[in-house]
Amino acid sequence: MWSRTTKNIKNVVSYFRTVNFSSQVVCHQKVCIVGSGPAGFYTAQHLLKNCPTLEIDMFEKLPVPFGLVRYGVAPDHPDVKNVINTFTAIAKSGRLQFVGNVTVGKDVTLNDLRNAYDVVVLAYGAAQDRWLGISGENLCNVVSARKFVGWYNGLPEESHLKFDLDAETAVIIGQGNVALDIARILLTPIDMLKKTDIAQHALEALSQSKIKNVKIVGRRGPLQVAFTIKELREMIKLPGNSYRIHLENPEFIDACLPKTSRPRKRLTELMLQSSSIKRSEEDSSKQWELIFHRTPIKIVGDSNANKVNGLVVGINHLTGDDWENPQVEDTGLRETIPCGMILKSIGYKSLPLSDELPFDHAKGIIRQTEGRVEGMQGVFCSGWVASGPVGVIASTMQSGHDVGKRIIEDLKNGIVGTGTRKPGRDAILSQLEARNVEPVTFVEWEALDNEERERGKYQKKPREKIVDVREMIDIAKKGQS
Repeated sequence: MWSRTTKNIKNVVSYFRTVNFSSQVVCHQKVCIVGSGPAGFYTAQHLLKNCPTLEIDMFEKLPVPFGLVRYGVAPDHPDVKNVINTFTAIAKSGRLQFVGNVTVGKDVTLNDLRNAYDVVVLAYGAAQDRWLGISGENLCNVVSARKFVGWYNGLPEESHLKFDLDAETAVIIGQGNVALDIARILLTPIDMLKKTDIAQHALEALSQSKIKNVKIVGRRGPLQVAFTIKELREMIKLPGNSYRIHLENPEFIDACLPKTSRPRKRLTELMLQSSSIKRSEEDSSKQWELIFHRTPIKIVGDSNANKVNGLVVGINHLTGDDWENPQVEDTGLRETIPCGMILKSIGYKSLPLSDELPFDHAKGIIRQTEGRVEGMQGVFCSGWVASGPVGVIASTMQSGHDVGKRIIEDLKNGIVGTGTRKPGRDAILSQLEARNVEPVTFVEWEALDNEERERGKYQKKPREKIVDVREMIDIAKKGQS
């Protein structure tokens, strides 16, 4: 008698093999996309719109789609997550097959995919932390932004983490949107967070948090911050919070405004206006601060508890005529910021999923030109794995569409997609079946999606994310046995 797992695999393989992609033209060109986040879906969107006879399979390491939209976007930003509706329409178009719970580099190799498909698109994002490279970085409660965001968003690999939120002061190193997201989650009244899709384990921990002061520290000045005006406005309006924006030379900043772009000008004007407002509501039990011109030098801790209790920073001044990219010079002055938690929001980098992939390890990106991977004909890359973790979802959309254009150009010009017909997903599914891998279909994801929404109703939340991969698969496969 077959085991349930073996029977599930057989059922899924049978499902994939009976899918009819197009009733118009029998297609000989097959595309595989690795990664189901914004970069992968936007690349697929352009291909489906402009090349109606392509077959596309999308492989994802987790049993669930949507990548950064599900696990990176802050839980109190449901409007940003609405893009999932667009991605769902793409996945249900009948011309793209989602294949979840498959790890490329483990369950199948990059060479396996190249042998099976005319085009392989790598769009698997950035999943490794950058390091400050300073003393004390390994102390307890020094946390990467990536791990903390994954923790409160229910990313399975980070859901088990435990953080000490008993300190009154936390320092966030970095001044991008993710830094402000983390500050906002730490300081938002718990009754507001309860209405979001934040993971339950994070909600419970944050409800007991004693953090009252969050200091957001950057090496450069207010003219170089990476966060957007939307994020800053949310912080300024955050209930129960006062704030301080430390501007050392507002006259100089004001004089630079005519040279800035409109978005930068509006953002800087808001900082200037807000820095002069002394907001101190009677019910403001918490506070956040923006601190500029500070470079982390050393993290200090309690030698007995191996726990952080401060950050030593060097005080900088900026030089040069280019205000957008000034030189940072150390004044030699030092100060210590007392704190019980440090969160490093200094960027991420990608990892190569195979040894043969041309990879810039220093930058954490695949070496490529206009999305074409160097020395690997028919292999493309899109999104953060190509550019590094820059921009927002809208810029990732442009990247995905641009890579889609390059793929279509190469197909039309006969650079790829010629010669022997590729077997496509049949070959890959046979390998997965032989290796006892349980691929998850989009239909099965929808069953899991419905279960999360149902569980959320009991908590009066949009959904309650399931954080155990085995449980995810079991729910997805329910009814398939």
